[in-house]
Amino acid sequence: MPDRNDDSLGEGPLHGIVVIDLSTTLPGAQATQFLADAGADVILVEPPEGNRLRANPGWPGLLRGKRSITLDLHDDTDRMTLDGLLARADVAVTTMRPAAAQRLGFTAEQLAARYPSLVTALITGWGTHGPWADRKGYEALILAKSGVLHSKHQLTTGPDPAYVTTPYASFAAAQAAVHGILAALLEREESGLGQVVESDLVTGVGAYDPYNWFYELVLGRFPDAFQPMGAAFDQQGRPQTKLLYAMLIAATADGTWLQFAQTAPRLMKAWLDELGLSAELTDPKWDGFPMLPTPELRFEWWNKMISKVGQRTLTEWDEAFARNPDVFGEQFRAPDEALDHPQLVHEGRVVVVDDPDLGPVRQPSTLVHAGGRPLSRIRRAPQLGEHTRELRRLAAGEAASHRGLSDSVGRPGRSGHPLTGVTVLELGVMYAGPYGATLLADLGARVIKVEPLDGDLIRGIMAFPEAGGAKALQGKESIAIDLRTPEGLRILRDLVGQVDVVLQCYRAGVAARIGVDEASLKAVNPDLVYVNAPGYGIDGPYGSKPAYAPSIGAASGVSATDAQVVGRPTGDRDQLLDQARKLYAGGTVPAVQSDGMAALGVASALLLGIYAKRRGIELTDIAATMLGTSTQALIAHNTSYAGRPAQPRVDADFRGISALYRMYPASDGWLFLAAPAEREWAPLVAGLGDPGDLADERFATSRARAANDDALAEVLAKVFATRTKAEWEADLTAQDVGCVAVTQEPAERHMQGDEFYDAGYAVDAVSPIFDEHRRLAPLNRFSRSTTRPEAGCTLGQHTDALLRGLGYDEARIAALRDAQVVR
Repeated sequence: MPDRNDDSLGEGPLHGIVVIDLSTTLPGAQATQFLADAGADVILVEPPEGNRLRANPGWPGLLRGKRSITLDLHDDTDRMTLDGLLARADVAVTTMRPAAAQRLGFTAEQLAARYPSLVTALITGWGTHGPWADRKGYEALILAKSGVLHSKHQLTTGPDPAYVTTPYASFAAAQAAVHGILAALLEREESGLGQVVESDLVTGVGAYDPYNWFYELVLGRFPDAFQPMGAAFDQQGRPQTKLLYAMLIAATADGTWLQFAQTAPRLMKAWLDELGLSAELTDPKWDGFPMLPTPELRFEWWNKMISKVGQRTLTEWDEAFARNPDVFGEQFRAPDEALDHPQLVHEGRVVVVDDPDLGPVRQPSTLVHAGGRPLSRIRRAPQLGEHTRELRRLAAGEAASHRGLSDSVGRPGRSGHPLTGVTVLELGVMYAGPYGATLLADLGARVIKVEPLDGDLIRGIMAFPEAGGAKALQGKESIAIDLRTPEGLRILRDLVGQVDVVLQCYRAGVAARIGVDEASLKAVNPDLVYVNAPGYGIDGPYGSKPAYAPSIGAASGVSATDAQVVGRPTGDRDQLLDQARKLYAGGTVPAVQSDGMAALGVASALLLGIYAKRRGIELTDIAATMLGTSTQALIAHNTSYAGRPAQPRVDADFRGISALYRMYPASDGWLFLAAPAEREWAPLVAGLGDPGDLADERFATSRARAANDDALAEVLAKVFATRTKAEWEADLTAQDVGCVAVTQEPAERHMQGDEFYDAGYAVDAVSPIFDEHRRLAPLNRFSRSTTRPEAGCTLGQHTDALLRGLGYDEARIAALRDAQVVR
């Protein structure tokens, strides 16, 4: 299938929605890119010198599909033009810090008074209400303070934190903004009023972890309940977890890295048979496998498996995968290479857009597909100020009333949840799809989870019962049904008749095989919104393949981006094992991985489908895949064209990308300095006190500092080593310089501690399993609407109540339970 734009594609489900994009950072660009991809008219407001994102190598993908107008917001005439545009808009998106928003009139109260039907998304680094609200919101500062850089520490040797360039926090905040915007637009259909919706990078990054939050919670409460897993490798690089065998990373004989994912016992047996290692396990030496007792034995077996993989070429392994459906290994790809993935090519998830200056620009298509195609034809990124003249005329014209809203503007808005009245039926297991539905539950949707009688696999994935599934089950109702029985399928179809949305997360062909595909369920409920959230796709060459977070991280380029392992494996054995360890840390760290990334995309797809339906637009075969979403998250890395500037590379020690954007050791730990802009140099020097060597002519200008980057890092390292990390954070923050003490404990533990709880990033909930506890706060905050941060549910907790709601009496329910149709 060609990777060209399709001229026959429609206008997209958001056609007619006008968005004013005032953002200047990556999360704002990715949020409005999603809206433009869905057909919205996105007006990019740029300063005369241009949006600073134009310096990002991926700018043609980030700014695509938008119209550009240059305005100086400090000029009265230009401010009147902006006012005219906002008066005609449905949505505005900004990435201003709270003080700037106040100064420019972007508070909730000011916006409601001037533009009552406008939905405004404020995307910030730290939020607008906590103790860190006014700080610089650089991505690395959030990853450092939340604990993510510590969680990635096994990219290096030893316990020190490691810097990564995958924009986890930015992508999460962007998708959270999309969720808030679409939810507020849905609420506006009822109230006629807009509102301000906030998302931030801190809470957003907490959405990536699918289960470890509750693992850390249990360890905190019951430290002797079970043995902590610890890091994947010990200080000598030897395995410490049995997962390394199931999630083996190894290179083929001809130099291709493969990520295996043989997580179930059946799959592990098939894997060992394929490697010819099953017979060896009869040797008493390996008693207890996969829980081998000593680090020496674990290292020997790990090395043995890597050697076995290395005896075959990639072609030979592909033949094995075709012959043996219980064994599969995904290739590791760099972000550019990911767009050659056969599944993405099959689905048309790769497009080439012609740019008059750059020539052909290759990039991912829309995150959400519908009808087996992208949502709309991808349009090129605008030249700076390209549409200024026409947009000034638009701003000066007569403002049109928002369609369907003019009669209701001004009446009191609903103060409840923005998704009140929306019911989602969830079909699927594990994390990516189900956690996407959880995010809608936080916004007030009713989510009914259909589980098999023994429950979703996530409930028993950890040694402590229910800990593995608690986060993905928050806010849901559980009904346990055996869908293999005619009675069970009849119950499901009765439920379908009462819901608005069905979310299915099975591999290709499974939904049709059990009778829960889109056609079958729309025959029951023609008004249904049906969303597919598979790993690879609803058809195609990889549609039936198992999709796990590490596999998708390998396929999409996320793992290679974090690990900085590109090209062919080294021939040196020790170096090869070191690269395998880095790739493992790149894609399997629970704090930030492709399950959470995909879940954010699933929530966006669900809300887009619901809002399109509310607008009278019918979308079929709506699909948001794990692989498609993960490549979208890396659009700044995988957008390619002739002469594209190189992406900044992390240094060999994983400290950062430059002297002014990296970690430094303080007297008691690590700090992260983020002061890359020219205007930040003078405040940095002032915050450091005596400039000393910093007054050297080698550092007098930004060009000189770039040319002498290594020398500058040495000077700064000597200065920072003299005081504690907390002291430096306080002093440099007072100068409005980005600097934080690097947290040196797991992110999932740190984010539920007092510091983050008091700042509002975690909130209280009450669970039937965990009693009162702290959970991640909802990803959005609204100026009028409210969110609903609830706890998880037990298996079948709501079976009886849901059956009674369908008209089943107690005797019939008891009979169904005796027949093992329900639990």
